[in-house]
Amino acid sequence: MRLTFIVLLLLLLNIHQVTSAPKGVTASLEAKWSMTPFLLETSEFVGEDGNEKFWQFVDTVKELTVYKQGESVRSYYNLIIKKAGQFLTDLQVHLLKFALALRSYSPAVHASQQIASDEPPPEACPAFVSIHGQHSCSTKDIKKLLKAAAGRPKPYLYKNDHTYPGVNNTDVPVVILYAEIGTRKFTSFHKVLSEKAQEGKLTYVLRHFVADPKPHKMLLSGYSVELAIKSTEYKAVDDTKVKDPKTVLNTEDDDNDVQGFHFGTLKKFHPELQEKLVELRKYLLDSTNVMAPLKVWEMQDLSFQAAATIMSVPKFDALKLMRDLSQNFPSKARSLTRVAVKQEMRKEIEENQKHLSETIGVHPGDGELFINGLHIDLDFHNAFSILDILRGEARVLEGLHNLGIKGEHQGKLLRLPVNAVDNSYALDIRHQAIMWINDIENDPMYRSWPTGVQELLRATFPGVIRQIRRNFFNLVLFLDPVQEESVELVKLAELFYKHKIPLRIGFVFVVDTKDEIDGFSDAGVGFYRLLNYIADEYDLSQALMSMVSMYNKVGVGESLSVDTLSTYLKMKFPKANAERILGVESEYDYNRKDGSLFYKKSGLGALPLALFNGVPLSPDEMDPDELETIILQRIMDTTNAFQRAVYMGQLNEGSDVVDYLMDQANVVPRMNPLVLNTDRKYLDFTSKPVVNDWEDTTMFSFLDARDKTAVVAKRMKYFTNYDENGMSTVTIWIAGDLETVSGRNLLLNALKHMKASPGVRVGVMDNPGGKPREDNTVLYRAIWASFLTQKNKATVEFVQKLLREESSQLLQQGTKMKDLLMQDMDVDAFEKKFNTLEVDFIRSQQLFSRDVMKLRPGDRAVISNGRILGPFEEHEEFTVEDFHLLEKITQGGSAEKVKAKVKEMEMKPKHASDLVMKVDALLSAAPKGEVRRDVHFIKDSHSVLQLSPRENEVFYDVVAIVDPLTREAQKMSSLLIVLSQVVNVRLQVFMNCRAKLSDMPLKSFYRFVLESDVGFLANDTVSPGPVARFMELPESLLLTLNMITPESWMVQSVRSPHDLDNIHLQEVNGIVAAEYELEHLLLEGHCFDLSTGQPPRGLQFTLGTSRDPLMYDTIVMANLGYFQLKANPGAWILRLRKGRSEDIYQVVTHDGTESPADAGDVIVVLNSFHSKIIKVRVQKNAEKINEDLLSETSESKGIWDSIASLTGGGSKKDEGEKKKEDVLNIFSVASGHLYERFLRIMMLSVLRHTKIPVKFWFLKNYLSPSFKETISHMAESYGFQYELVQYKWPRWLHNQHEKQRIIWGYKILFLDVLFPLAVDKIIFVDADQIVRADLKELKDLDLEGAPYGYTPFCDSRREMEGYRFWKSGYWASHLGHRRYHISALYVVDLKKFRKIAAGDRLRGQYQALSQDPNSLSNLDQDLPNNMIHQVAIKSLPQEWLWCETWCDDTSKVTAKTIDLCNNPKTKEPKLTAAARIVPEWVEYDNEIKQLLRRVQEQGDAATEKQTPSPSQQEKADSLRDEL
Repeated sequence: MRLTFIVLLLLLLNIHQVTSAPKGVTASLEAKWSMTPFLLETSEFVGEDGNEKFWQFVDTVKELTVYKQGESVRSYYNLIIKKAGQFLTDLQVHLLKFALALRSYSPAVHASQQIASDEPPPEACPAFVSIHGQHSCSTKDIKKLLKAAAGRPKPYLYKNDHTYPGVNNTDVPVVILYAEIGTRKFTSFHKVLSEKAQEGKLTYVLRHFVADPKPHKMLLSGYSVELAIKSTEYKAVDDTKVKDPKTVLNTEDDDNDVQGFHFGTLKKFHPELQEKLVELRKYLLDSTNVMAPLKVWEMQDLSFQAAATIMSVPKFDALKLMRDLSQNFPSKARSLTRVAVKQEMRKEIEENQKHLSETIGVHPGDGELFINGLHIDLDFHNAFSILDILRGEARVLEGLHNLGIKGEHQGKLLRLPVNAVDNSYALDIRHQAIMWINDIENDPMYRSWPTGVQELLRATFPGVIRQIRRNFFNLVLFLDPVQEESVELVKLAELFYKHKIPLRIGFVFVVDTKDEIDGFSDAGVGFYRLLNYIADEYDLSQALMSMVSMYNKVGVGESLSVDTLSTYLKMKFPKANAERILGVESEYDYNRKDGSLFYKKSGLGALPLALFNGVPLSPDEMDPDELETIILQRIMDTTNAFQRAVYMGQLNEGSDVVDYLMDQANVVPRMNPLVLNTDRKYLDFTSKPVVNDWEDTTMFSFLDARDKTAVVAKRMKYFTNYDENGMSTVTIWIAGDLETVSGRNLLLNALKHMKASPGVRVGVMDNPGGKPREDNTVLYRAIWASFLTQKNKATVEFVQKLLREESSQLLQQGTKMKDLLMQDMDVDAFEKKFNTLEVDFIRSQQLFSRDVMKLRPGDRAVISNGRILGPFEEHEEFTVEDFHLLEKITQGGSAEKVKAKVKEMEMKPKHASDLVMKVDALLSAAPKGEVRRDVHFIKDSHSVLQLSPRENEVFYDVVAIVDPLTREAQKMSSLLIVLSQVVNVRLQVFMNCRAKLSDMPLKSFYRFVLESDVGFLANDTVSPGPVARFMELPESLLLTLNMITPESWMVQSVRSPHDLDNIHLQEVNGIVAAEYELEHLLLEGHCFDLSTGQPPRGLQFTLGTSRDPLMYDTIVMANLGYFQLKANPGAWILRLRKGRSEDIYQVVTHDGTESPADAGDVIVVLNSFHSKIIKVRVQKNAEKINEDLLSETSESKGIWDSIASLTGGGSKKDEGEKKKEDVLNIFSVASGHLYERFLRIMMLSVLRHTKIPVKFWFLKNYLSPSFKETISHMAESYGFQYELVQYKWPRWLHNQHEKQRIIWGYKILFLDVLFPLAVDKIIFVDADQIVRADLKELKDLDLEGAPYGYTPFCDSRREMEGYRFWKSGYWASHLGHRRYHISALYVVDLKKFRKIAAGDRLRGQYQALSQDPNSLSNLDQDLPNNMIHQVAIKSLPQEWLWCETWCDDTSKVTAKTIDLCNNPKTKEPKLTAAARIVPEWVEYDNEIKQLLRRVQEQGDAATEKQTPSPSQQEKADSLRDEL
């Protein structure tokens, strides 16, 4: 029955005899650089896991390229993957394939290539070494070059350089090898260099270098292509015919069924009907893709209807359907209107939306993606950064998986908030040793101040310190009274006190602690006693005043003496008994030792010291001149934190403020930089070794670091003090030599701490000073024997006894070990074990200490839940207090939270304690990202698409919230499909639909170009690469193609005969192929003047290499001090431009760069597709402090050279100046073939009416390939200069999505940075304008102080009155008596424009207004008119712009330029209007057509002369080289 129906349809269609070629659009994007070999990219991927892995991989693939010749491309690729698989887990291999498909590491490989080209490489040399600047292609010369190397400067090494892990000698020569891994030449060099590096004779660095890069272009992915539907209200399409290239392309797959027909199956069963089936499919598609506009009531429910359609298909097809609906929405819309939506689905979606809005602030229609709870913002993230996230997560996920954590527990542990390492720890200041001079809460002098904490929320002027009667701000000074530095600090404290700053001030005096000491001989002790006397007899404030008086008597550069004290005492307190106060038997000596003890216990650094609310100030901040400002700034900063606490209810009227401060997580009992430092190293416990044997040292030595760690963790024995659950939260390992006093003390302190702290267990390993023998491991073997034979309590008691010094002395004097045993020990078992213990396992422990913990024999270290502290210095002590601190820090990190989750797993206490240690180490070592969100849905049966992960494999938890008909869905659907192919995912997609749509939700076709693996063709060659394919498009639409690329990419179209701005498939035969090129990777930055804190407007930077220092240049904006420079992968030098920039300024510091922060030459390395953003701080040179960059003095002539004139610049300066004056600079923008045709005619009309040289400036971003190819011929014929300028829309400036609006933005927003500073005036002329006068007049016109001049709109054509929108409403009231100006022609005085920061003001106003989609409807025109009160406009005489729509016919006679404005009344097409309105237009048009024809003929002739096609053999060779 079905078949008859098909045959019938085929007969019906039999009229169409000729099958038309499939039509469609394709877009591809290639890198500017040649294809980089997969092997080198793979080495970079492997190298991310550590330098050691990189070199192991390099050794494995030493001569791999020999296989390239014999193998097919596919099998060579598989061989590379197999080799890499030896160093990677299965999950990482999938990520490697994804990285290779993305070509993610290609920039890193090419960066080395660019660095090599700067050397430069010797001629015809497949690999070479560079030894301190001298090169050689042969291994034989290495010896000779090394001899003389010491006399030459060392080369600059980059952070990402691959340095061979030899002996780290800094005083040996550096040899850089430039070679291609896997080639024979590389192997011969590598053998020699690696041997010498191991011997410590040189430092060996490898950089990738392909001697003969193949010219194959490399297609990229990770970007999107959009075909937006254009309005056809005004016909703006060029009628010039283009030659169709014969592009053949496989059509879209036949998998999707079309109106119930499954064409894939039909073609399989009826191969003889192939052509007819294609025709039938096309016919059915055309009838489905009816593009008749929908009524408003039909649109209302589209979002829910799309969701219902997606949820109704089998779940494995649902993502593909979502991709199809969102990416081809304009042609799917009508079919969706017929779908019914179930009530349960609506209800469930609404409930979930309410829940999401309350929990994570997501609203209907929003698109959000979460991977393992991490929020992935798709506006900010791209495929490359998502790969990095997947890779970072892989380490943690595989770790948890290997530790046996599965399913729900994985998510729970991942989401634990691991406290980020705090670098502002505070010391508890509630200590009796602090002598508080004042108390804000209780002293009468503050009685008039309000006491309520709510006062903090009262509004005040900025910078005012609120006076509230609470101890919010506390300053503690640790001083030695005799130190010279104490003088100024005490004076500063008095200053704060006198000025009633709300600061509680306390002193800790650190003086001599000897019992019997005379205040007459020790000034410090005398000072302390005298102070106590004054405080007792009078009060503390009097004591402070006395301190200042005493110090005032001390001369500059001197310190406090006993004489000064005695004199002061006699003078101020004549009746006092000096002996009773200062003498040995002083009554005022109480608590003298407290200060020193507190200081010693606190672990703080050298005196003098200050704590602000417990946080120590750095030594730099202790300079008394700076300290005042710093303290006041801290008060301001801390006020914000207190305000937040009051607002959130954490601090209320009943709170004790000091207690609140000291209960914060960052408060510690003591400061030990070793424990508190932020650079922390962790052991990796996640390995599962094949053997758990440490008795066989040889076997143990072959294990890698992770396996060694796992064996030690498995075999370790513990002293325990369990908590109430029988578990240990903190596991401490002690490493040291127990035959030394320091080693024994370390373990003893750990055991003392353990006894006082439930939930701590201590393990110990031996690291003897020499090779382990029986005689240097006695104590350790006794401990181990005790572990193996005794109960925990007995072992702890025995070991503590054993570690005491008297026991060691007894053993040394010959006492037997058994004589030291305790009463309740099993003596026989102990003796038997002790006497038979071998030392092999101790050798393994020493190996572990050396290889994994990087300790030398005899070194000591402490490990707390995997975190390594050490090696300790020889005399460094780690006290019981330090162990207390370490426990607090470990528990506060994540141990406590991990323990709570592990407890839920209900396992044996010993396993649980091990797991807490291992998971804590894993989570703490992972880089601290943002908070992980727990995203879940109330109900998920009708509105959530769920895909389960494969069992027993590592899986990623992916949650997507998306409305299926949004821009986010277009991108996310493709991303989720690829993600599920790359890694194992548990996926939930919630249909976050919007109700009551009033407009079409999507007005474009869209493709996200992304592949999960490298593609191969049937003949095993690499497929040409990822391409965006649009097939089966409705032919009636007019489309414009947009490339949506990652933020830092600058792309341009390089090949396409078609007009990509106006694609009309009805007029095309076959495929419209657009080829783009990634022309530049952007280097962005922010620059500030260090002394003013302001951006140095007009400062210029240049970017280049040492051989070519000026390749690109840029100007700094006032907005955020932003600048951008075009670059490509490689190492670049950023400098201030020669001329005024370099004369006035110098670079002081920089961040985000390669070179050290204070280096003068700023070196920046671009080695990835990620955005690169740097910060530069500059300062004026001392003698130029009052100079202004943008002052009227002329810019150095150097810049002018690129713009000067047609003939060579004059030898005399005044001639050069004159020429500079006499160049006419014209700026214009165009997009699409029609406007480019107009543009050429406009240029011709300008040239015909002026006698002075003309330079045209065009915005390169949107010009077609054909225009860029022909402009040089036109310049040659007509004798003008031109320059293509481009600027990437900055990421911080509100983005426009519609191409026309983006072009409008470029017309007005970047005038100050598009052109060099030497261009004084620029005239913008619209492409569709014809000039009838000499524009030099306009250039010379006096703008009367305004930065730019525009022509007002004409008022003379009366019948258009109803269309003059500026005559009423907003514009009428805003402009007042001023007129509304047209943006088709304007002249800009760039000097004035920059001087008054007009560009920055315009961007600021644009940023504010553009957030509202309904404002700035004519962006380029509305913005300057809106800003007319802030940035004045000079109104040009009316004759400068005549346009038929607005001006009457009589004024046409005097018109100096004619603009082809659109006519809203007649909607006349541009081409018709041009020929009718401007008689000379047709002549100009014909003249240019003839020129283009000549150019075309010359090009064709040149092509024919080229060599014939290559032979088959050459083709085969080139295919092999694709890798």
